[in-house]
Amino acid sequence: MTVLKTSMRNFFAHKGRMALSAVAVLLSVAFVCGTLVFTDTMNTTFDKLFAATSSDVTVSAKSASDSGETTSANGKPPVIPASVLGKVRQAQGVKSAEGTVFSSAVTVVDADKDNLSPSSGAPTIVGSWNSNDARTMKITSGTAPEGSGQVMVDADTADKHHLKLGDEIGVISAVGTHTAKISGVAAFTVTNPGAAIFYLDTKTAQAALVGQTGVYTNVNVTAAAGVSDAQLKKNVTAELGGAYKVQTAKETADANQKDVGEFMNVLKYAMLGFAGIAFLVGIFLIINTFSMLVAQRTREIGLMRAIGSSRKQVNRSVLVEALLLGVVGSVLGVGAGVGIAIGLMKLMGQMGMNLSTDDLTVAWTTPAIGLLLGVVVTVLAAYLPARRAGKVSPMAALRDAGAPADARAGRVRALLGTVLTGAGGYALYLAAAADKAKEGSLWLGLGVVLSLIGFVVIGPLLASGVVRVLGAVLLRAFGPVGRMAERNALRNPRRTGATGAALMIGLALVACLSVVGSSMVASATDELDKTVGTDFIIQNDNGQQITPQAVQAVKSTPGLESVTEYKVLDADLKTPDGKTSAKETINAADPTYATDLRTKTVAGDLADAYRPDSMSVFEGFAKDHGIKLGSKVDVAFEDGTTASLTVRAITSDDVVIDKGAMYASISTVAKYVSAEKMPLDELVFATAKEGRQDAAYKSLKSALHDYPQYTVRDQSDYKQALKDQIGQLLNMIYGLLALAIIVAVLGVVNTLALSVVERTREIGLMRAIGLSRRQLRRMIRMESVVIALFGALLGLGLGMGWGATAQKLLALQGLNVLDIPWPTITGVFIGSAFVGLFAALVPAFRAGRMNVLNAIATE
Repeated sequence: MTVLKTSMRNFFAHKGRMALSAVAVLLSVAFVCGTLVFTDTMNTTFDKLFAATSSDVTVSAKSASDSGETTSANGKPPVIPASVLGKVRQAQGVKSAEGTVFSSAVTVVDADKDNLSPSSGAPTIVGSWNSNDARTMKITSGTAPEGSGQVMVDADTADKHHLKLGDEIGVISAVGTHTAKISGVAAFTVTNPGAAIFYLDTKTAQAALVGQTGVYTNVNVTAAAGVSDAQLKKNVTAELGGAYKVQTAKETADANQKDVGEFMNVLKYAMLGFAGIAFLVGIFLIINTFSMLVAQRTREIGLMRAIGSSRKQVNRSVLVEALLLGVVGSVLGVGAGVGIAIGLMKLMGQMGMNLSTDDLTVAWTTPAIGLLLGVVVTVLAAYLPARRAGKVSPMAALRDAGAPADARAGRVRALLGTVLTGAGGYALYLAAAADKAKEGSLWLGLGVVLSLIGFVVIGPLLASGVVRVLGAVLLRAFGPVGRMAERNALRNPRRTGATGAALMIGLALVACLSVVGSSMVASATDELDKTVGTDFIIQNDNGQQITPQAVQAVKSTPGLESVTEYKVLDADLKTPDGKTSAKETINAADPTYATDLRTKTVAGDLADAYRPDSMSVFEGFAKDHGIKLGSKVDVAFEDGTTASLTVRAITSDDVVIDKGAMYASISTVAKYVSAEKMPLDELVFATAKEGRQDAAYKSLKSALHDYPQYTVRDQSDYKQALKDQIGQLLNMIYGLLALAIIVAVLGVVNTLALSVVERTREIGLMRAIGLSRRQLRRMIRMESVVIALFGALLGLGLGMGWGATAQKLLALQGLNVLDIPWPTITGVFIGSAFVGLFAALVPAFRAGRMNVLNAIATE
């Protein structure tokens, strides 16, 4: 009880000093809990949606995916004959059955040809209005579609694009473009996560999406009273003879949730990883805080020891303070986490993904995990300072204001830090020298961990040298004030090292990712310059295939020398060694692709691969299966017959674009795959006539005006798009790393604030002998800047080393250019100086406000 009372008294006596540490715990716990609440809420939203929209039993084509994906390679949904509906109705236990048609391989445009698809990446679905949809949709204005000239739209899409009754829209599918006027608007009775939904009547949907009547994509079956979904599935399967896919509502919902769950798991664990980095940085803040508090209370601890407190009691007293800090910070963090989750939901709403707070899900495990993490991390971080406090002897404490340095501990730290840093550097060297990416990745991960720990351990020793250099470069110009700032930073290297290490972690990751991202862009740009010979690339940025109508529009564009179609097919290959390679990809293109993409070959000429009944294979595949020029390969196309193709070229594995591709001509493939089964184009390439590039570029954009889902890019556009994509990814990662950097800044603020308290008497004496308030504040700001720049130098140097090693591994995949983004690195370094200035504002202001006489009188 005495220990608890002492801890409570100390905790509340120093609550101001504990505040920033509590904020660090709060932020870290809030990020973890916010991530868990956000992802749980998204899962709840999708669970409700899938459960509400699934019929008791669904019948679909065998080739349809379990999750209900409706896109075939030819751009049309897989269908079943209308006769299936009659058979299903005859099955025992069926209350009702209804045939429906829907597809997500569509684009919907308004009268101005503007795309109405969601910007969030959610699907656009066009289907037939049916009783199953009527369970989850309520018509709020107008009527359901009747006849080919009418379409109904969901309320969210209508609001977003300001659509109203009577507006004309166009549905673009592989069949063609169907135009209709809005007859009604329907609102979801469950949360719509952002999909755009359009409804046609059944006959119109068949014609617009499939191109024929008498077929359905699904048959929705409702069970009679007392009949379970499992029994109904069994009855329907028996009636149909196993020729079609039959799923219960649970099976359909589970398959949909599995697809969403995979994405959600990636998102959750990525965000938790960044929360872990914030926790790691917070550990340094807590260690620093308690180390300084213990040092400042050395006399007090000595008195406690002198009057009978044991080492264990002193140790326990500090740990109880840490426990209180962890509990307070964690409880507040759990509440803040719910707020973060709601904020993320609002942000997703701005991006087009609607998440209702009615579905907000806070599982009991979320606050439990938050509290456990916050408390355990805080107590563990305080263990070393608590142990150091327990070692303080009564006499040493009574005659000295601070705990003496442990010289032996310094030697052990130097040895351990050197060994860890050297081991990390050697692991990075092995990663850079690896011949295989998988092996190199393991060495890279080990090298990153060991070098990071090594720098953290050896940081106080590095501080002496680095701070002196920074002082000579930056501080000496400020005269005595600058020299005092330098000496203050050097006074306690362990504290400076720990404070700088907190900032180092975040900046090391920033530097590493900047180098990797910049190198990827530079390598891809270099590869484009070397290999791409075409002028224009036409594609859909969301992965949709290119409809025949759009391809024809490209081919009709004036000023083009050639147009190359590019398709992808799956096939089983039987090679000369007697082995069969299942699900290999064949890239079918027009012969002009051999010049559109200048792919290196190790044998033969790629142009010969486009001759009749010919193909190419890549180098690794040829070696694995003993293939040479002239070898025969039996190619069993997934949606066609088997062809015996002659290998006319073997392409190099040392490429980036189309690495590992096998080529054949479209005309060859067309002999074995029917026109109905032939996949749509993934890409279309166009080359302008000599000297007409600019005119052809404008003409292509004009020709595809009616197809806004496709983008025309010249080589400059393509490079910029690549740069933008990587830039967006890096910006998102930087945003997540910002939390760790914020916690590190709090560490600098806390260190300075406690340092000012520790030096109260010294500050009073300096003020008494003539140091002005302005000079005092400047001294503290300079000290903060030096500490921040010290952390930045270590972090940026370490991160660039990691990034350069990672680029060596990327070089094994053909990304050969190492590019150091010096403007970014320089900007981060300069920004670190401003971080130091910002962190020093409050401590410097408080130091300047001290009463000189009271400060001198302080013990």
